[in-house]
Amino acid sequence: MNSVFSKPLAAIASLPLLCAVAIAASAPPPAVNYDESKVGNYTLPDPLVCADGTKVTDAATWRAKRRPEVLELFRTHVYGRSPARPAAMKCEVTAEDKNALGGKATRREVTIYFLGTKDGPKMDLLVYLPNGAKRPVPAFLGLSFGGNHAVANDPGVKLSSVWMRPSKDKGIVNNRATEASRGTEAGRWQVEMLLARGYALATAYYGDIEPDFAEGWKVSTRAAFAKDGANTQFAPDDWGAIGAWAWGLSRALDYLETDRDVDAKHVAVIGHSRLGKTALWAGAQDERFAIVISNNSGEGGASLARRWFGETTAIINKAFPHWFCGNFKQYAGNESKLPVDQHELIALAAPQPIYVASAEEDRWADPRGEFLSAKNAEPVYRLFGKEGLGVDDMPAVNHPVGKTIGYHIRTGKHDVTAYDWEQYLNFADHHFGHRK
Repeated sequence: MNSVFSKPLAAIASLPLLCAVAIAASAPPPAVNYDESKVGNYTLPDPLVCADGTKVTDAATWRAKRRPEVLELFRTHVYGRSPARPAAMKCEVTAEDKNALGGKATRREVTIYFLGTKDGPKMDLLVYLPNGAKRPVPAFLGLSFGGNHAVANDPGVKLSSVWMRPSKDKGIVNNRATEASRGTEAGRWQVEMLLARGYALATAYYGDIEPDFAEGWKVSTRAAFAKDGANTQFAPDDWGAIGAWAWGLSRALDYLETDRDVDAKHVAVIGHSRLGKTALWAGAQDERFAIVISNNSGEGGASLARRWFGETTAIINKAFPHWFCGNFKQYAGNESKLPVDQHELIALAAPQPIYVASAEEDRWADPRGEFLSAKNAEPVYRLFGKEGLGVDDMPAVNHPVGKTIGYHIRTGKHDVTAYDWEQYLNFADHHFGHRK
């Protein structure tokens, strides 16, 4: 095929959007592809065509009919089903310092007991509030890879005591955090930048909800909710780890709704990499999130599953069998049979603003696939009278685009940088009408 897919990644910024058509492959593709000329053709499911074949032409029909259908498809085939908020859940403020980070912030530490008991599953939430800003303040909420103590160079934060992935250079020894791990993710969170702009930051460690390895669920929230605990056999559409992590984000928002210093109507949910997938799924299920932000979320997140570039469904299911529901495994190497694709996940956030970000060197996450996913979500946003990306072509690096759907691809690798945060804060300022 002679198309935009034949161009190298460096040239994609100047190329027009292609509406792909279905052509059967003549032979099984190799596991990983970084050659645009070999991407091939595919057909994306139409988010506006209902199961009975009728076309959605207005926002009311989307909300009442089509959106529930699409959400159900993702629950059944990709992320699984999550439980509701437990009636017995309790939140306890365990520590507070009104002069944290040299007086710039009030630091609040909160423990959320999911089942209301201290010997049951729980999550520690860290909240930084900007001192000097008029309260309540808007907030960003996300899960971290390194624990609350790693988010900022703040010796006052309780050191996480649960499982962590080994990393001597980040101060993790024998799967446990040490003092050397403090502040090791500070570059990814830019706490002082957020505070200076008048935003709160709320974070929790994803391992509090479920340790990130195949058998981690046995000592996690999923086991606590399972009928037979760690001996349970999950149904094909039961929640996976991403579903559990997303569920935890909603429980954090439950707490923020009770915190008078936080404007819970203006909370942006954010995530990077596997936690970017998590943020997208949280935003799709929980419409209380006012903005949804995906940073380098790739396969199973913002990038199109049907686009054969970088990580694939087969690779992600093999490497991380615990992330998705059991049904998702049947689409490994069989993405054309998947009844949804990731542009519809983005569309589920409508009409709430959503931002998708890529990195030029992060080819594993397929930046063009992330852009195309955001682009193909636009028809749903138009039902609400909302502008999407505002462009047909993928932008050049470091040139953010978009209105209600935002997008940028920046220079650099798979990471969250100060540049990314500057764009997210500008996006939030615009949509929240916020100025410090």
